[in-house]
Formats: sequence, C-alpha cells, structure tokens
Amino acid sequence: MVQNNPYDDFLKNLARMVEDMIRNMPEQETAHFIGYTIIAGHPGDLPRIIPMGGQDGEIEFEVIQDETFIFVTARLPPRVKSAAYADISTDGVTIVVGEKKASIPVDSPIDVIHSYYQVRHGIIDIVLKKKRTG
Repeated sequence: MVQNNPYDDFLKNLARMVEDMIRNMPEQETAHFIGYTIIAGHPGDLPRIIPMGGQDGEIEFEVIQDETFIFVTARLPPRVKSAAYADISTDGVTIVVGEKKASIPVDSPIDVIHSYYQVRHGIIDIVLKKKRTG
C-alpha cells in the first residue's frame, strides 16, 4: 500500500486555481500578471489571492496580506540604470527606482527589523511583518 504525499492535494488544488485564473482572465491587452505570492492557510484551506493594490506612475504593484504579513510585488520599469530598492518604514513602504517612486501605505504598523525585500528578474518582492499589538 503506497501512501499519498501530503502535498498532493495541495498541488492539485493549486493547479486548479491557476487554470481557473488563466481561463477567466479578460482577453484585453491590459490583462497581465505582475507577480504572485501563494499564501497557504491552515490545513484544508485553499491557497488564496487577495488583490488590494494598484499602480502609481509607472511602477505597477499588487498587495496581499494575512494576519502576520503584508506582501507587495511590483514590476520594475524596463531599462532603468539604477538599482531598485524598498524604503520600509513603520507605516508603509516606498519602492524607489531611479527617479520613479511608488508609495504604498499600509493599515497595520510594520516591524521594520523583520521585514525585507528581494529584486529578481525585473520584479521586487517585499515582505512586511506586521507588528504585534497588545
């Protein structure tokens, strides 16, 4: 008797979710993926995507969150000669790419010490840890 890998159901659900997203995308030139973050909840919960972002100038971004973190993903403008970075503060984050900036306020205080960002392949991923209150 062969036991199933505990991740089999999760991966099947994830594949179904991606298929549904692609199938239901509008067929306009404006439809595109900026990036993605998968948030898996408690066992039995389906992964979810919660769009809450928008765009600011030429830096397009999306914001999703759970109880502990706020995730920001942004596509960086092409052909920029300076390095992109995230200026993380207790009340928001600003993405800076040369002269271009996108300020993103957040609803929860941020634990700056335990927050970070990474830039790869024209995408900046920012993970903001929410400060514990109480």
